[in-house]
Amino acid sequence: MHIQRFEVGPFAQNTYLLWDDPKHALLIDAGFSNEKEFNTFFEFLATHHIEVDGILLTHAHVDHILGLQRLLQTIDSPVYHFIEESFLWENFEHQARMFGFSAILPSVNPLSLTHNQIVKLQNIEIKVLYTPGHAPDHCSFFVENAGLLLSGDALFNESIGRTDLYKGDLSLLLNSIRQELLILGDQVKVYPGHGPATTIGHEKLHNPYLG
Repeated sequence: MHIQRFEVGPFAQNTYLLWDDPKHALLIDAGFSNEKEFNTFFEFLATHHIEVDGILLTHAHVDHILGLQRLLQTIDSPVYHFIEESFLWENFEHQARMFGFSAILPSVNPLSLTHNQIVKLQNIEIKVLYTPGHAPDHCSFFVENAGLLLSGDALFNESIGRTDLYKGDLSLLLNSIRQELLILGDQVKVYPGHGPATTIGHEKLHNPYLG
């Protein structure tokens, strides 16, 4: 199992490429914000002979989907999104304007994910975990056989996602983390939506929000 992080956009968002068979990969989020970032990504795909067969979104905050429309002009891949409610997705353009960006809503109808759903791609099986609190449509992705978790903006290295945005809820986020993420095993490697990787075990011991 291989994973490549691309730190992109004005908010230093982590977009991840995940693959086992080099011809079949999944992209987690799409925060690319300029042509230099897109070119770096496309060059990586070409160099490693990788094709993107699916795009999974942890949630629809602007920094995680800013590059989606441009990406879909080059990559013909289905988009998967946990649409508990569609407010953030439908108001993407307003989100962008709030942060000074000019962007349009991606011209795609995402395929809806559900809690505990298994998304399969060749030898990759990703379990969808609904983890609201940072955003009402937030989910995390667990690859059990590789021991890795893509936590989006739920759990960070010694921190957690902010809860002062639309329908943010601190108690709900902490409950999501404890009930869905901390039970996965101390050795599980966590790849968050911002910042460096960590492990579940490290967060149990050192995350001040989880004491």
